[in-house]
Amino acid sequence: MSADAGPNIASKTILVVANETLGGRELLDEVRKRADSDTRFILCVPQNKPGAGLVIYADAMFDAAQVRLDLALEVVRSMDIRAIGEVGDSDPFSATLDAVREYLPQEIIISTYPATRSGWLRRDLIERVSDATGLPVTHVVNDIDSEGLPFHVTLAVANRTASGNELLEALQAKAEAFSQPDRRQLFIVVVPAEGGQGPAVQRARTRLKLVLDRLHVRGLYASGMVGDPDPFTAITNALQNFRVDDIVISTFPDTKSGWLRSDLIERVRRASGKPVEHIVHDDVPAAAR
Repeated sequence: MSADAGPNIASKTILVVANETLGGRELLDEVRKRADSDTRFILCVPQNKPGAGLVIYADAMFDAAQVRLDLALEVVRSMDIRAIGEVGDSDPFSATLDAVREYLPQEIIISTYPATRSGWLRRDLIERVSDATGLPVTHVVNDIDSEGLPFHVTLAVANRTASGNELLEALQAKAEAFSQPDRRQLFIVVVPAEGGQGPAVQRARTRLKLVLDRLHVRGLYASGMVGDPDPFTAITNALQNFRVDDIVISTFPDTKSGWLRSDLIERVRRASGKPVEHIVHDDVPAAAR
């Protein structure tokens, strides 16, 4: 899935290939340094393969890569940088060559972790891409483990309460209270597909779109995905896919909430070790769980 911003005509096209390091400071600095009104950036985000022991629901790996891409595009476009992007093949070499054939860039930037933890470097990705394309390839190293990201990421989790004013107001207040000038507040919304496949997933996608639209109208940087039907598993998967600073969970009151009956809030606090804020949705429909 690609996202476009404005006309595609540009005198220079630069392909940027990154996954978990997409928001790294070094990569953002490299993009800023090369950005001008005649340059278009193509962001290619190869999707991860499921890790051992990771419980995967439907298209979770693609959706996680799409979330990274969506947030990255929001950020770079806010800097008046022309960019489009797409999720690529799980093999970064294939993803890069596919993007080269599609967009015909003049040069490539590849962002990785340091050599000690980069699977891409262990597979000689930089040299293979350079040899296969004949294009200039710049390698940017982002040591996110030690340097962190220039973002504060809040994971928001809700299902039937996702479109409630309580959750929206809580996230708005969190964004307004954020006061770190060298970092931006980002939100990742996960809506568990309560009930499983088929119509349940469609309902979850509808709720997700509604809450993201409302966040965007308020000027907040946000993206999201449908998660596993079990909210604890959905949160666990999200924490493995994204670098999260804190968590907001929205539920109905305790007398109506299956999530609270399963002690979800405390289980997430114990398992994640992160701050967890519980938002109660007061407008309880008759059919609420």
